[in-house]
Amino acid sequence: MKTTKINIDSLIRPTIKALKPYSSARDEFQGVSDPMVFLDANENPFYNGVNRYPDPKQRTVKSMLSEIKGIPVENILLGNGSDEVLDLIFRVFCEPNQDNILILPPTYGMYEVLANLNAVEIKKIQLTDDFQPDVEGILSQVDENSKLLFLCSPNNPTGNSFAQKSIAELVSNFNGIVVIDEAYIDFSNQISWSTRLEDFPNLIVTQTLSKAYGMAGIRLGICYASTQIINVLNAIKPPYNVNELTQQRAIEQLSSMEVTANQIKTILEERKKLISEVKTMDYVLKIYPSDANFILIKVDDANKRYDQLIEKGIVVRNRTKQLGCDNCLRLTVGTPEENEILIKTLLLISES
Repeated sequence: MKTTKINIDSLIRPTIKALKPYSSARDEFQGVSDPMVFLDANENPFYNGVNRYPDPKQRTVKSMLSEIKGIPVENILLGNGSDEVLDLIFRVFCEPNQDNILILPPTYGMYEVLANLNAVEIKKIQLTDDFQPDVEGILSQVDENSKLLFLCSPNNPTGNSFAQKSIAELVSNFNGIVVIDEAYIDFSNQISWSTRLEDFPNLIVTQTLSKAYGMAGIRLGICYASTQIINVLNAIKPPYNVNELTQQRAIEQLSSMEVTANQIKTILEERKKLISEVKTMDYVLKIYPSDANFILIKVDDANKRYDQLIEKGIVVRNRTKQLGCDNCLRLTVGTPEENEILIKTLLLISES
């Protein structure tokens, strides 16, 4: 396998390298006493829990994640959801109206949205029939303006993980930044690519508290990368991008890892049960392998089955318009009670 040495600095947009970061009030000093008297940021001085600006560096949350994941704090960036993290990556590395990115449909739709928002060309290389990266096809589409390659593994909406060998070959041979989106990694037996940051300086791994940690409502995205990449992302992020309430709830949740582990265990058990029940239904033509908290199923008529479920008060995701997902529905694994309702309803519409 050929490994290409990459100069990360050469990939960063010149305007970003020349940028002087905004310095917030809380970035300009180091505490010398406790308590400190804060008269620097024009805040309302009367305490109510959120009258002060939040920690712009999210030190406590990062420290907890560092301990849980075994990754140094300096290799962690937090964002207002993973979408903000992804947008920052576009802004650092992609010159508008000049550069391009590579995505592998069917995949997470925000990559394309953010590319359009940042005026970046999109090259699409469809996954193979078994939803794996076409390594040769991907690398053949790379040119001097290819800056980002997005790999979603486990993939959304298909649910499967990409072969480790294929990912390694792409990270080793792509002359830009490879972003591995691991939003669903906690439901998988695969080892996170965040453990390989020292091996691949062009690697960025994104995760989230929205899925396995049950914190979708607080919008906290996580980015793991080299200190060089993290430093430049920090330089352009809004100074207080992660609010105080989000940080507080994240700290509470990260202090209860046993609860999270038990919920993941239940979801995986329910996923197995759901697959077992769904595969007996005559209108279900295929169930795709899943390393996520959902399953993708191919049915006889996705639009019809989706509408039938809606009429019964059940909302799933109709993915039939995505490449390679003709007549496919994506079913999220719910609570045992919700899954029981779903199974009974699927059986009912099977008979109608």
